[in-house]
Amino acid sequence: MSRRGRVTIGVLIGVFVLFTLLGWGVQAWTDWLWFSEVDYTEVFRGVLVTRLLLFLAAGLAMAAIVGGNLWLAQRLRPRMRPHSPEQATLERYRMLLGPRLGLWITAAAAVVGLFAGLSAQSRWNQWLLFLHGGNFGVDDPEFGVDVGFYVFQLPFWRFLLGLGFTSVVLALIGALAVHYLFGGVRLQGVGDRMSNAARAHLSTLVAVFVLLKAVAYVLDRRAMLLEYNDGVNVYGAGYADINALLPAKEILAYISVVVAIAIIVFSNAWMRNLVWPGISLALLGVSAVAIGGIYPWAVQTFEVKPSARDKEAPYIQRSIDATRASFGLDITQSSAYSANNLNPPESLATDTSVVPNVRLLDPQLVSETYTQLQQVRGFYDFGPKLDIDRYTLNGATQDYVVGVREINYGELTAQQSNWINRHTVYTHGYGVVAAPANRVVCGGQPFFVSGSLGERSQESCAAPTDLIPASQPRIYFGERMATGDYAIVGKPNADANPAEFDRPAGESGEDGEGPESYYTYTGSGGVEIGSFTRRLLYAIKEQEANFLLSEAVNDNSKLLYVRNPRDRVEKVAPFLTLDGDPYPALVDGRVQWIVDGYTTAATYPYAERVNLQQETTDELTGRGTIQLARENVNYIRNSVKATVDAYDGTVVLYEFDENDPVLKAWNKAFGGDLIKPRAEIPPALADHFRYPADLFKVQRNLLTRFHVTNPGDFYSGQDFWQVPNVPDAPDSGQKQPPYYLYTQFPGQDAPRFQLTSAVTPNGRQNLAALISGSYQDGRPTLQVLELPDQTAISGPVQVHQRMTNTNATIRQQLNLLSSNQAQVQYGNLLSLPFGNGMLYVEPVYVKSNQQDAYPLLQKVLMSYGDGGSYVVLADNVADGIKQLVEQGKQAAAGNPPPPAGGEEPPPEGEEPPPSPTATPSPSDAPPLTGDLGAAAERVRAAITEVRAAQASGDFERYGRALAALDEALTAFQQAQQAAGTNGTPSPPAPSGSPSPTG
Repeated sequence: MSRRGRVTIGVLIGVFVLFTLLGWGVQAWTDWLWFSEVDYTEVFRGVLVTRLLLFLAAGLAMAAIVGGNLWLAQRLRPRMRPHSPEQATLERYRMLLGPRLGLWITAAAAVVGLFAGLSAQSRWNQWLLFLHGGNFGVDDPEFGVDVGFYVFQLPFWRFLLGLGFTSVVLALIGALAVHYLFGGVRLQGVGDRMSNAARAHLSTLVAVFVLLKAVAYVLDRRAMLLEYNDGVNVYGAGYADINALLPAKEILAYISVVVAIAIIVFSNAWMRNLVWPGISLALLGVSAVAIGGIYPWAVQTFEVKPSARDKEAPYIQRSIDATRASFGLDITQSSAYSANNLNPPESLATDTSVVPNVRLLDPQLVSETYTQLQQVRGFYDFGPKLDIDRYTLNGATQDYVVGVREINYGELTAQQSNWINRHTVYTHGYGVVAAPANRVVCGGQPFFVSGSLGERSQESCAAPTDLIPASQPRIYFGERMATGDYAIVGKPNADANPAEFDRPAGESGEDGEGPESYYTYTGSGGVEIGSFTRRLLYAIKEQEANFLLSEAVNDNSKLLYVRNPRDRVEKVAPFLTLDGDPYPALVDGRVQWIVDGYTTAATYPYAERVNLQQETTDELTGRGTIQLARENVNYIRNSVKATVDAYDGTVVLYEFDENDPVLKAWNKAFGGDLIKPRAEIPPALADHFRYPADLFKVQRNLLTRFHVTNPGDFYSGQDFWQVPNVPDAPDSGQKQPPYYLYTQFPGQDAPRFQLTSAVTPNGRQNLAALISGSYQDGRPTLQVLELPDQTAISGPVQVHQRMTNTNATIRQQLNLLSSNQAQVQYGNLLSLPFGNGMLYVEPVYVKSNQQDAYPLLQKVLMSYGDGGSYVVLADNVADGIKQLVEQGKQAAAGNPPPPAGGEEPPPEGEEPPPSPTATPSPSDAPPLTGDLGAAAERVRAAITEVRAAQASGDFERYGRALAALDEALTAFQQAQQAAGTNGTPSPPAPSGSPSPTG
């Protein structure tokens, strides 16, 4: 290569290294500034220092081992080499490499060390746990070793062992190549094929490799408790493993030590050839196959399989006990619930704990309603799914559907999306909008009690004042913030006009001083970027010259970034696995995002191993709920409750599980005060803690198998459960999500806020159990209401099908609601145990097909008992309960139940009026027949369509429905005249919209 070519390559390499180092430096500097802002520099420093030390330690060690053996191989080269064509060919390479051999060895060692360092630095978390981990206080059932060894020590030991194998193999290959190059190893010529020095060197490396294999056998004995037992589909060593493979690995460890000694002795001290070392290695391989493979296989095939139920019973019990302990299932309180009452009890009408708290608003469906009614500006957004929380107003606690009015930068217009507007004007959202979960008004709308902007409705569609007020309603940090959605806040001086859009003009200020539509951020959050150095730094980081050129960036400017609450917590606590559904809460007038943090491990002996992404994915994943990473774990604890202030971004980590050894290790690794003690949790904040959804999904899925604690029954699997699919779309294959309720289950002394889910028997659709998770006195509690095996109670999918398909009248009404101008959407199907039976409630929404239409709650499907005998389609819960109770009375009196979805039966002796929503019962007047009956049915259908159109708010549809009703009435009158039945009662006139619930 010419000198110019070498210079060019050198310059290109230099530029590449410079920009790489510059990028790393800018990233590190800006990270330091960000961690300083949130006051978590110990995390940044701890992780960075640990990664650098591991990089240097592993890199230097690997480079020293490989480079040292390469150097030793060339030092041991023979002084005289026999003449042969092979050596003549190699001479050219010796002449090329010889003058710079030290440089080549250094370069090779450096490359190996670089990759080893990069691999090691990614194990910083394993090293910190290895260094700071303690005991669990629980011993494994086989060796009596504390579980802490498996969680904290074993992973890093296995990594070091792998690093050792890699270094020895690379050293052996490199040394063999150097010996061959310099004649220590020959393929041609007279005499020995290998010099004494080369043989000693290479055999020593082989012996070291075999010794490492002995260490691997020792570690494998412990790691056997983590392996999968195919015979019984559980994790942990089984009968054949303990009684055949475990002693085999111990024997192989001793054999490996003997073989290592034999290799050194036979190669160097006696005989000095490779025949006997090769025989020793072959014997080790044969022993590994025979003792470690064939013998355990024979025990499994001929001894275990014929009587697996009895042989594996103790080991199945180990897996059951370990899984229940590692996933927190040991707190489960199981109780039998007979559910043998199939008739609606009269106590439904007077209940004060379950019925009044029935949740009608589906947080996924009403998000569109919130957006349309409370959006105010097109760039505001509530997200695809709202959240459920509970608040106490006037001494009464109930659940509310809560949404935060955030900025959605994707909805800015082209004019609004320039750099100035995007990052200095549209900087924040405004307000928390809440509505009671059990109440609708104004034709099916939520009753907003907080966060409303604009004029208050005069039709009682919202509370006249904020019942849940926020002293600081501005949302600078929220779930709708993406990675590049940074904001630059702060004005140059006190006299300058505010530049940040605050809320629509016309709103009175917080102090009643008149309109205020622009604002200047006054919070403590944000990185100061007033100096030229900081502006240049972030201009490079964001690749944006406006940091230097724009007048919007001034001496008092601050930069707000990493604004998503979940991302913010993940950055300050990278050792936590975070729940996919952060939620907002108003605490002392400020909006706090609450994020549940989990500590996890994958090496708890005998515990079931699950994939978090697979176990937590359901219908809501990706629709306001973030999908978790594909992390395999067999231990999990909700150890941390993290909060992020929506105004200034303050992050606080609170200890929630005081007994978690993993959290204690992490806290110790970062100075001991990274996590605030549980005692420092403000009571007002603790009132909004809820059982985390992702943890509940994992526990619920495991309980479908591990509620069975008898190993024999577990082996048969006949009592296993499954999570049902989405009731209104069972063919989608998506699992029904759990849902939050404020209600009281049997065995509970008062209503509580709990996450609930129904499960069905494996392979069947009837109801098997109800599982709920809640906090009692601040401690997590799992409750299982288990129904009898042969229960007649239907599961969620069956109930939905029966309520919507088996009753002709209800099916007709639903078909009318879902005309070609509108669609029916079903909310959460709630399974509520009551009166030793089951009450099912499913809200029915109607959404017009017009642009910008939103779902409105129009009806409520309700059922009691087996899901099909007593079914009503009512305007609201109160009417539905009355109808169900009346059906129960009629059944108790031996009379057929009144028609589903109809009005209350008239007093005895009176004839019921014709109703478009009820099929006449045998006690009604004789039905009309012929042309008159067809005309009457047409009127009934037209009246139902008028009601549906009026409720949907679709005026075009309403006009067509009125015209159709007028035609139907004319046709009915003509049919009356033709039949000579002028005395027949006229069909009822259309009534108003459905009455509001509550």
